[in-house]
Amino acid sequence: MSSAKVELGRRLFRETLLSSTGRYACVTCHRPELAFTDGRAHALGATGESVKHAAMTLTNVAYNAAFTWSNATVRSLESQMRQPLFNAHPVEMGLQAGGFAAVEAMSAQRDYRDLFAAAFPHDSAPVSMDHIIKAIAAFERSLISGRAPFDRYVFDDDRTALSVAQKRGMALFFSARIGCAQCHAGFNFSGPVVYQGHDKEAALFANTGLYDVDGRGSYPPLDRGLIDVTHRAVDMGKFRVPTLRNVALTAPYMHDGSLANLEDVIEHYAHGGRGNPHQDPRVRRLILSAAERADLVAFLLSLTDREFVEDPRFR
Repeated sequence: MSSAKVELGRRLFRETLLSSTGRYACVTCHRPELAFTDGRAHALGATGESVKHAAMTLTNVAYNAAFTWSNATVRSLESQMRQPLFNAHPVEMGLQAGGFAAVEAMSAQRDYRDLFAAAFPHDSAPVSMDHIIKAIAAFERSLISGRAPFDRYVFDDDRTALSVAQKRGMALFFSARIGCAQCHAGFNFSGPVVYQGHDKEAALFANTGLYDVDGRGSYPPLDRGLIDVTHRAVDMGKFRVPTLRNVALTAPYMHDGSLANLEDVIEHYAHGGRGNPHQDPRVRRLILSAAERADLVAFLLSLTDREFVEDPRFR
């Protein structure tokens, strides 16, 4: 990490040269005002082709123990980034030949030559695809969110930061009866995180009982979750547990955007999923009154960090 790398990455994050059509950039699917998501159930690639999953938020992405919805082996931003840049099925950014054309175009621009030289001063050929990826990753690691009303209440001891309803919702969220925090745990509400000295943590993947297409626990054949990578039957329907920070801004929900709003999400979990025989045992039927559901939504709204999504550095 360096300020020069972050500055270069900030510009590259919006650079349409990094798509085959010259019209798409990272920010197309990761919009700051939507907590770096795009508001779609399925992201669209540069050619208009639908991507299998919803675009994940980049909130506090530096701490992720794994990346993508359904692959535990992708453990760095740099390795993750190669998927959208070079994927052919489906096309996302659509770069070909290792992104040679994009590198050539940037090399021809004086301002880019200066930015790359500042970010990678010890490299004789600083404009390269490897450095493009490293610079964008550096920028993404600077996307730190921690000033939501929840944070001010818990960490600043600001007793006025949460409403009465939000305080009730927080008590429910962390209660053993409701059990949301069994999966959405830790400061990032995502389960295990990695940081200096603790980089071996495993990300949490769970089958939430969202589907049971054959009565035997199967998920839709084109999107079965972790099992498509591991080929282990126990991984059917398992997807990574995402952060809940800024969750009010990241609709629609679940890996495929199949739940439109937070009320639908709470209804899904209150119903105990769809009774999938492989679903996580922590997903169970809950008795929740209308008032309790409203309080849970109110608490989730308290995880919205306006300072983060309105930060002019990201816009």
